[in-house]
Amino acid sequence: MQNDHRMQGTHPGKASESKRSNYFEGRGKQPAQDSESHKKGRLDSQAILLLIVHTLFGSANALSGTFVGVYLWKAKNDYALIGWFTLATHLTMAITFWLAGKWVKEHNKMNCLRIGVAVSALFYMLVLWLGANSFHYFVWLGIVQGISAGLFWVAFNVVYFEVTDPDNRDRFNGSVGLLGSGAGIIAPWISGLLIVNLGDVAGYRLIFSISLGIFLLGVIISFFLKKRKVQGTYEWMFPIRSLRQAETPWKRVSLALVFQGVREGVFGFMIALLVYISTSSEASLGNFVLITSAVSLVSFWAAGRFIKPRFRNVSMFIGAAMVVAIIVPFFWKMSYSTLLIFGLGSALFFPMYSVPMVSAVFDLIGSTEESAKQREEYIVLRELALNVGRVCGVLLFIIVISWSKAPLVINILLLMIGSSTLFSWYFMKRQLSVLKS
Repeated sequence: MQNDHRMQGTHPGKASESKRSNYFEGRGKQPAQDSESHKKGRLDSQAILLLIVHTLFGSANALSGTFVGVYLWKAKNDYALIGWFTLATHLTMAITFWLAGKWVKEHNKMNCLRIGVAVSALFYMLVLWLGANSFHYFVWLGIVQGISAGLFWVAFNVVYFEVTDPDNRDRFNGSVGLLGSGAGIIAPWISGLLIVNLGDVAGYRLIFSISLGIFLLGVIISFFLKKRKVQGTYEWMFPIRSLRQAETPWKRVSLALVFQGVREGVFGFMIALLVYISTSSEASLGNFVLITSAVSLVSFWAAGRFIKPRFRNVSMFIGAAMVVAIIVPFFWKMSYSTLLIFGLGSALFFPMYSVPMVSAVFDLIGSTEESAKQREEYIVLRELALNVGRVCGVLLFIIVISWSKAPLVINILLLMIGSSTLFSWYFMKRQLSVLKS
């Protein structure tokens, strides 16, 4: 999900009344009715419904998505193949974001979100249909997954911006992480047990089928979200025009997002794969995700509750530094124990990094009436920057892993890619400091 677009010098908690009215206008609400609720940081019914849709989407992906890389690995033990699958996903996601920006800006953004969920269901239908031959079609599967993610997230992020404001954005982000962690506690653990007890064919078929059902439920729930108001015309070249401006915080913020994406692109699939390779057991991977998600649940709850705008800079630095430090045990020994240390450390500290990052970027979008009106273009800009980073990270992974698969080389690669969080904080720190003033 993860948006962030404000002008320098604007404090998110001190927006003028004209700016605040723009938030409510975009959300289709009555300012007098909802302003008090948001000053107190509460989430309204539309925000809660959006959380439910997000949780269902995340639960279905947690149930099966954790094991897609393992599924491909078992078909063909090839790091590079999984890297190419991931690369196809991120490239397609970036293109989909850019193209779908016009849809969510000028047409029905809720249909865009629903079709994104439906295409996710299609992805698992294809995996079920192809079975053991899936690895032959990894590029096409990556494209389908990229389309589903692009459609869902571009719509979700726009609606997220519209149903939140600076007073409750940290709480919403913390709730997203908390509920996502809750799904992560149960879903992968159940999946691992089913695969081990039923066998590969029946087990994977069952968990992919359950994911289909959850995605369909998510589509149904989404119809309870109000149709969002549309206004304006989509500007195709906005990301380039925006970054060409002489004085804009978006140059630094975009670089921060690129470095954030570098880590996400590789760690998103590599850690689960390393856990499976170390244990040769889907049940162990399920247990790993259960334990780390339980810690993450508490961490996201705390981050959403206690990280206020004035604490974002310090919080993001501590989180960024610690998620790098916990990679060091890999140099001692790559095992389930060191992977668990990494997983627990990430679960504990990553919310300190990600919650301020996400909230600050979305606050930047809403810093002025003009930027709020161009929220779709800014969200596309954000996602393009993230996916540039993801693509760069995965390309680096493919190049290195094609040259050597030695444990030391892999550990150095993970440390280099993991250190991108510090660069992300470096380019964000001025924007985070603006929020304190």
